Amino acid sequence: MTLEPMLLKVFLSTKQTITQVVSRIVPPKEVEDIVQETYVRICQVDQSTKIDCPKSYMLRTAKNLAYDHLKRSETKLVDELDTDAFQESFEFEDQDPSYTNVINSKAFADFCEAVRLLPPQCRKVFVLKKVYGYTQKEIATQCNISESTVEKHIILGLKKCTLFMREREHFVSSDSSTQNRHGATHE
Repeated sequence: MTLEPMLLKVFLSTKQTITQVVSRIVPPKEVEDIVQETYVRICQVDQSTKIDCPKSYMLRTAKNLAYDHLKRSETKLVDELDTDAFQESFEFEDQDPSYTNVINSKAFADFCEAVRLLPPQCRKVFVLKKVYGYTQKEIATQCNISESTVEKHIILGLKKCTLFMREREHFVSSDSSTQNRHGATHE
């Protein structure tokens, strides 16, 4: 059997697994596109290429495509945030735009790190809600969990991210901000 029909046969037998793997990485509306792109990529494999484990090759290809998609999405989000920060700098003429962009970039990078550190299921739910705007019901269906579990994950994600951002001094707690207005310094 030549490489192409063999890969097609393996792809069809592992499509469900590929779909499950990809759905853990990207939003639901992107899954089918990435699965299809995986098939396109395996069809482009040179006939002389020796693939010892086709199933593993396909899963690795699908994961790489999903991670590439996330990177492009994050870059797009960063670009949009940079554009927003730039536009906001015109509203406050007394602020230095370079300083504002650096502060916003650092805060965004720290926020991304905070999200990355969340437990996997919590991170997925949190990103679907806060980044992609899915409803709790949609998330519950996608993740096969109850809506109350979705709510708990969102709350946990908010708490952990807020604590992380406070540690990085992007948020000042209400007690500290009150003290700071009265001239006290916090340690």
